[in-house]
Amino acid sequence: VQLVESGGGLVQAGGSLTLSCATTGISFRDYRMGWYRQVPGKEREPVADITRGAMTNYSESAEGRFTISRDNTVNTVYLQMNNLKPEDTAVYFCRATWVVWDYWGQGIQVTVSS
Repeated sequence: VQLVESGGGLVQAGGSLTLSCATTGISFRDYRMGWYRQVPGKEREPVADITRGAMTNYSESAEGRFTISRDNTVNTVYLQMNNLKPEDTAVYFCRATWVVWDYWGQGIQVTVSS
């Protein structure tokens, strides 16, 4: 099983980034997919998730700025991030969950400069 994030990097405040998480080795369409983030010294926190039926949930900080989506034809989940703020700086992780199975990606850095 592999979850591979891409699309991170450095962006100025107010800018946009789209993260991708490509998966292999799982029956992707069955899994709830989520994005989490973590900064040094703090716990990993949920950002957004999307169910197998494409219902979405967002953290308060992500609501209205971020959009999670999935493409079951290419086994990939996306996180479109708009109007980025310096406080969005973190390592972003992709997560796949279904019943007892729970997988994480390796994480990707997103840095927002002021």
